[in-house]
Amino acid sequence: MKTIQFREAICEAMSEEMRRDESIYLMGEEVAEYNGAYKASKGMLDEFGPKRVIDTPISELGFTGVAIGSTMTGNRPIVEYMTFNFSLVGIDQIINNAAKIRQMSGGQFNCPIVFRGPTGSAGQLGATHSQAFESWFANTPGLKVVIPSNPYDAKGLLKSAIRDDDPVIFMESEQMYGDKGEVPEGEYTIPLGVAEVKREGTDVTIVSFGKIIKEAYKAAEELAEEGISCEIIDLRTVRPLDREAILKSVKKTNRLVVLEEAWPFGNVSTDIAYLVQSEAFDYLDAPIVKINTADTPAPYSPVLFEQWLPNKDEVIKAVKKVLYK
Repeated sequence: MKTIQFREAICEAMSEEMRRDESIYLMGEEVAEYNGAYKASKGMLDEFGPKRVIDTPISELGFTGVAIGSTMTGNRPIVEYMTFNFSLVGIDQIINNAAKIRQMSGGQFNCPIVFRGPTGSAGQLGATHSQAFESWFANTPGLKVVIPSNPYDAKGLLKSAIRDDDPVIFMESEQMYGDKGEVPEGEYTIPLGVAEVKREGTDVTIVSFGKIIKEAYKAAEELAEEGISCEIIDLRTVRPLDREAILKSVKKTNRLVVLEEAWPFGNVSTDIAYLVQSEAFDYLDAPIVKINTADTPAPYSPVLFEQWLPNKDEVIKAVKKVLYK
């Protein structure tokens, strides 16, 4: 094993796959000459050249459409957005073309493409740069949605996403690019749609994904000092959702808290809550609690932002609520 940063895991995954398959290329703003806005493509221009690592104008609608169209001529593009907030400019291409090419062509064309970049908030970036769109994309048939929380998962999942024959939304975080973690020296992949139990427990299940899961880890450590045992599931992929992993854990602990950095209405945690109450209702010893951001645009003020974003104290409060403590 070796210890690398999250950004290096992303770079390694892309580079290894591009060495393996010449039909893969990377396109986006500042991915080439600048080595990526977050240095996640450092050195790739030097290795693969300007025909496979392509700087684009500030035109998400344009380069998203170009990349999607290129899949129909045998290419497997990786599109980087500086943030998924900017993907809204090109979302018509993603929803109405990438997600539907296979069906609307009667299976004549696949659309093997990865759209990747940071999602969610990253401090004082203002309301328009602090949004989480996982549930938007996961709501669309034809798209797969992946949100890793550490370097090991990021590399293995990104390699699988690049090899997938359908469009994959791969969501990262500006605040995770510097995170370090152990990654194998050799080749490995992680299948899409498979969650992982990151911490075994017996009293309550906490389901989360992406960078916000760190708050669950902090809460679990504090709760353990009080004799409360939390089981933490990292979904890693929200579409397809690993339903069995969630149900298996809830049937063991009989309680569920879902932690998600998203607005509270119509999100991933809402769907998880419906899944558990419909398929494991008799196993529940308490109502499900979901923890989300406040139901407002993200504030710029650091004081307000701290109140807006879920934190470990809210997780602790939720766990004690389902335990009636």
